[in-house]
Amino acid sequence: MRWKIGKVKITKVVELETVGSTRFILPLASKDEIQKLPWLIPHFATDEGRLKMSIHALVVETPSRRIVVDTGLGNDKQGRNVPTWNNRNGPFLETMMAAGFPPDSIDTVLCTHLHVDHVGWNTRLVDDQWVPTFANARYLFGRTEYEHWRDHSETPDKVAVFNDSVKPIVDAGKADLIASDAKVCEEITVIPTPGHSPGHMSIHIQSDGEEGLLTGDVAHHPCQMAHLNWSSTADSDAVRSAATRRELFSRFADRPVLVIGGHYDAGHIHRQGDAFKFVA
Repeated sequence: MRWKIGKVKITKVVELETVGSTRFILPLASKDEIQKLPWLIPHFATDEGRLKMSIHALVVETPSRRIVVDTGLGNDKQGRNVPTWNNRNGPFLETMMAAGFPPDSIDTVLCTHLHVDHVGWNTRLVDDQWVPTFANARYLFGRTEYEHWRDHSETPDKVAVFNDSVKPIVDAGKADLIASDAKVCEEITVIPTPGHSPGHMSIHIQSDGEEGLLTGDVAHHPCQMAHLNWSSTADSDAVRSAATRRELFSRFADRPVLVIGGHYDAGHIHRQGDAFKFVA
């Protein structure tokens, strides 16, 4: 799937798609509650109220840069809490190449945050060593985010993710630690959106009078626009994540801003009373 924002092109490269099986991440999003939000159907949920979600990367092409935003789960990883995320052998890189993006053509990797499903393809396994997948790229990590997980990856799953998908990038001298409000290039600025993780960032795109927003995991699904307090079980600070959703969606509602989620497709945010809805 592809979109355009002025001179900027965005291509979604899917690693994994799911329908339902999402209650572990959004426990309040029951089928009955989702069916009360008819604007979600059919683009973001089924008639039965099952959520449609994906794990994907976004390739952002500006006039000067070719950027991968978030890198999914990766192959050959171990120590993940979700069993099916271990020892994957999926065709993600082949899908990227078929879309016209060989790994060596990428000059920038930008991670909105450093959770397991957003950093996996930062590295690949070569001769039992984790090496940068995108050999010609600089990897941009939020400084706050990186320092948090460097210092607080205490549980075995967090240690595994940091050691196989983040630390090898730093060790290879490929990482740049950026401020949460940094300007990446002429068209792209990051916005601090903490709550899901301590240093989470979203991405604001401006080109030729048009705007776009890549939200990362500010919301895992558009149902959280209608229920701002439906914080994910993966949020590090549920109260702050809800406040961030309200602040960010208020800023971009009722404007022709193309919004693309870290796990859902594009649409536009509209105010609906004290909350919001999302229209594909």
